[in-house]
Amino acid sequence: MNKIGIFFGTNSGTTRLMAKKMAKLLGDVAAKPLNINRTTAEELLQYDALILGTATYGIDQLPGKSTDIQDGSWEDFMPQLAGKDLSGKVIALYGLGDQEKYPDRFAHSLIHLYRWGVAGGADVVGQWSTEGYTFKQSPAVVDGQFVGLVLDQQSQSLLTEARLSAWIEAIKPALLAKLVG
Repeated sequence: MNKIGIFFGTNSGTTRLMAKKMAKLLGDVAAKPLNINRTTAEELLQYDALILGTATYGIDQLPGKSTDIQDGSWEDFMPQLAGKDLSGKVIALYGLGDQEKYPDRFAHSLIHLYRWGVAGGADVVGQWSTEGYTFKQSPAVVDGQFVGLVLDQQSQSLLTEARLSAWIEAIKPALLAKLVG
């Protein structure tokens, strides 16, 4: 597929809103963002360049029916992707979290998407600095950086637009290279 696929899991709609903002920043090269509970593995895997987003619910797990998301989310979708070869794909990740309410597990759901991408052989891009965040621990920090963009709409919503713009500009070359390569 000659576009960037954007897939997200959401319950309250915030992760969806962020996906729509990213698609707008990317313009015509972005496909319409899709909720992961309304798609198939085949549809996701048709893209060589992907942006995947998740909210954080529960403890050390992906959001889904077990975290009271009635329509399901990443937790329910990931079994369809088990064992899929992601070689040649470029994946950028973003996650939402609340660093004040959950400082001991801030944006932890993001690590599960990261591990899946790496295990499948994808090139995971878009690591993000932990500077400017106040939290105690996050499994989504690898080698001193978040594995993707982390947004806190609860306590840092005024920083979201700037973070989104900077991150999109940072990942755009890698994603676009997959579209022409």
